[in-house]
This record gives sequence, structure tokens and C-alpha cells, in this order.
Amino acid sequence: MRPEDYRQAGAVGKSASRLKVGFVLARSFTLSAFALFVDTLRLASDEHDRSGRVMADWQVLGSTRHLIASSCGVHVAPTSDFVDPARFDYIVVVGGLLTARDPVDHDTIRFLKRADAAKIPLIGLCTGSFILADAGLMAAHETCVSWLHYREFRERFPDLAVRSDRIFNLDRQRGSCAGGSSAADMAATLVRRYISREAERNALEVLQIEKARSAGDIQPRRPLHDDYEDNRVKAAMILMEQHVEGGMTIPRLATSVRLSRRQLERLFLEKAGMSPAKAYTRVRMERARALLVQSKASLIEIALDVGYENASHFTRTFKRIFGQTPTQLRASALGFQ
Repeated sequence: MRPEDYRQAGAVGKSASRLKVGFVLARSFTLSAFALFVDTLRLASDEHDRSGRVMADWQVLGSTRHLIASSCGVHVAPTSDFVDPARFDYIVVVGGLLTARDPVDHDTIRFLKRADAAKIPLIGLCTGSFILADAGLMAAHETCVSWLHYREFRERFPDLAVRSDRIFNLDRQRGSCAGGSSAADMAATLVRRYISREAERNALEVLQIEKARSAGDIQPRRPLHDDYEDNRVKAAMILMEQHVEGGMTIPRLATSVRLSRRQLERLFLEKAGMSPAKAYTRVRMERARALLVQSKASLIEIALDVGYENASHFTRTFKRIFGQTPTQLRASALGFQ
């Protein structure tokens, strides 16, 4: 079921003419993600940048009216108590620093569970998806997080599906996004869906954003591997990086980018000049090379970290790719320090 179907099913008493969004701000929330999302709504709501709430409306919800500090120190005051969640089309949880203790209180968790029971779609903005997952509200949904937080999400929620190759995801009753500028892209998607393409264009023009990216766009980052133009190759390489311990099979890689194994093999040979298996080995060895230079981990520790059960096999593979053994590389790196 699409989000708009849930809106129609649970939106008794709501105006059909406006997109209504409730924001929940975590302690030490990311101000840029919140600002970009809400300003996209504001600028799409009417014409001539008058900040009128003609086609969209929003509230910052809280269990109290106390100021909430963002991670940069700017404070925001809630504008509404936790009212009936059915008044909103979406509830957006804006996360922030993962080191913040108790990012939301028990009343907030109860409100989010009420919204879920009322079939109101929930969105985790930035690390807001961690809060939803902690509350047990991401089961049976795929979560999109920043590549910076991928490993921590996997460690904290090993039973949940997660990805960090895309900038955001809208998965039935859930949305999640990597944060940063992708907050504007996700908001623009909702504006286009609920208001109009013209409203989306007006908002993006004022924000000086040339074009909204889609949920299929790849997260920008500095990869361990060479950068490739084909998004399917990029996505597969990112998954390889996320599983440097060797836990990703080539058939699973192919399925993740909606290709057969044979199609993935042909695509890699055409775009990367090597097979997916060779690319995967190179990604793991690039990770090992970084660990050799940047850490004091032993050779066997590094070998295990990149999925090799013994140091001798790891050493042979490393030398085949880089022309020197791991010990030789580490010695030469130390010589330049």
C-alpha cells in the first residue's frame, strides 16, 4: 500500500487540500536535515516566498514545550503537544548525534507507537531511523542510513534490513534517509506526490537546488574503490565495502541491483574491466591496506577483518594485487613517517 493510501484510510477529519507533517526532534538533532525538510514544505506551500501555509502545514511536536537543543547548539521550541497523530499525513523523527543519551523520552515513544497503530507513515530523518528501530517500529521495513552509520545500525539491529547505497527510501508505511541534503530530496518527493510538480519546482528554485534526486540516487561518498558511472556497479561496490569480511555472495549482489548473476558479470566486465569476484577481492584488499597503514592491528587480525581465515592466504592475495606483502607495505609506510 502506498503512503497516500494510508492517508486516505486513516485521515478522518483531515483536510485533503494540505499536506500535514508532524516533526519530532531528538536531543542533539541535526539542524540542517530538519531545516531543509521543513523549508521545502514552506516554499512549496504557496507562491512568492510568503511562508503561507496554503498547501502544507507542519508542527513541531513534543511532550513538553521545553527548548530542544540541536547538535550545533541552536534550540527549537515545540509548537504543539502530542495531539491525535491522525491529524497528520506523516510523522517525521529527526535524529542527530548517536552519542546522545535517551534521544527521546517515553512519552515520545508512546506517541510514535500510537501513530503506527493509526497507520500514519513514520519517517526517520538522518539518524531518526535508529529511534524508530529502537522502538520496534522498523520491523519488516528496509532502512536507509548514511554510510557513516551503516555498521553501527547492523550491530545494534542485526535482524533489520538496512542499506546505505541510496539517499533515501520510502518503504510502505516507513521512510528513512541518510540526512544532509537528501532531506530536501525526500521532502520534494512528498511535495510532488501530495501537492504538485510545480510546487516542488518552486521550492527547489528558491533553495537553489537544480533538480531533486530520487530514491534511486546513490549516496555521495569517498569510496575505497574506483568511482564508476553506472549506478548498478556503484551500488554493488558499496555493498562489497559494507561486507569486507566476505559475507556477500555474488548472486546476492546481483539480486540487490535487480540483475541476474550473468547480467552482473557482463556489466562489471563492461564497466569495471573485471569480474565482480575480482572487484570484491580488490575492495577487501584496499581495506586491508588502509588498516596496515592506519592501525597497529596484527597481520592475522587484519586478515580476519577482511574475511581470510589464515595469514598465509591473505598475504598471497595481497601480494598478487599490490606487488608486495603486507609486512613490506607496513614497513615502507613506517619508513616515511
